Amino acid sequence: MAAEEPRGEASDFETYARARQQQLYRTAFLLCGNADRAQDLTQTTLAKLFQYWRKASRATNIDAYAKTVLTRTFLAEQRSSRRERELHTPITPPVGPDRPDLRVTLVEALAALSPKARAMVVLRYWEDQPIEAVAASMNCRPGTVKSTCTRALRQLRELLGEDADLYATEG
Repeated sequence: MAAEEPRGEASDFETYARARQQQLYRTAFLLCGNADRAQDLTQTTLAKLFQYWRKASRATNIDAYAKTVLTRTFLAEQRSSRRERELHTPITPPVGPDRPDLRVTLVEALAALSPKARAMVVLRYWEDQPIEAVAASMNCRPGTVKSTCTRALRQLRELLGEDADLYATEG
């Protein structure tokens, strides 16, 4: 069993977790498209951060460190549970252009992307991270981020059809 953390470090982690939990949850929701899974992913990420808090707290940018942990945890879960997801994925009707809730439509379109492409699009465009930061989080080259995002955006435009222009102008 690991030694107990000094009270100061535990307190620092608790302060950080309270301040960033919602932000991590929003990113997790965009990655997985499901509120319950996003909550689990957020809690798993916070547990990993707590486990390695000494290292994480020394990082130049703790938020970037946390999002890297979140993204890598998401991708690892996607790889490990692919077969189970295929067996239990509900069939949903296609998204029509007359849907009033654009965010729900976008989340559904994001769900059609591969986990890696979805993670890159969320980090690059929703989280507004530079290409180099996304590449570092995803443990790949910047060129891979560029090409994957280009293909993913093309796919999203096809999926969203006429609604694609609404997302480009929504603030």
